[in-house]
Amino acid sequence: MAIWKDQSPRPAPTPAPEPQRFDPPRPEAVAAPAPAPVPAPRSDAGLARKESLIASDLTIEGKIEGSGSVRIAGRFKGDVNVQGDLTIESGAKLTGSVRADKVTIAGELEGNIEQSSRVEVQPSGAVVGDVKAGSVTVAAGARMRGQVAFGWDEGTGGAKGSRNGSAEGGAGA
Repeated sequence: MAIWKDQSPRPAPTPAPEPQRFDPPRPEAVAAPAPAPVPAPRSDAGLARKESLIASDLTIEGKIEGSGSVRIAGRFKGDVNVQGDLTIESGAKLTGSVRADKVTIAGELEGNIEQSSRVEVQPSGAVVGDVKAGSVTVAAGARMRGQVAFGWDEGTGGAKGSRNGSAEGGAGA
């Protein structure tokens, strides 16, 4: 038995941790997620259109529709209907009908150009099919086989001062 009282401080007991409590959010307190912002429609005036590319090592079968431009460097079998430009590069081949603002052909097109404001067939280009366009340019050395109609006003059937004819073989139009 000790005659004196121990004066050293003792550590205070730590209280036991309080259990965590989870209250689910009340339905009226949950905020609805904000809707994703919708981009305003843009006008294409002065803006470059986007261009899709079918690479030279690809072969695709299907249908292309849209508002952008398309560049074909490989092989495509199907119809192309775009509100932009269509370019068929040298060594490429498109089999199907075409509707586009401007069509540039340096490769092969086997099918009809049903509607275009401008068609340009470059020296390495070949077209087997009918062409209907506002204007047609055929470079020397290009090959065409089919009927060509250009410069005609579709609404009245009258000529706008251009020619209508068929082209076969060399660079005639």
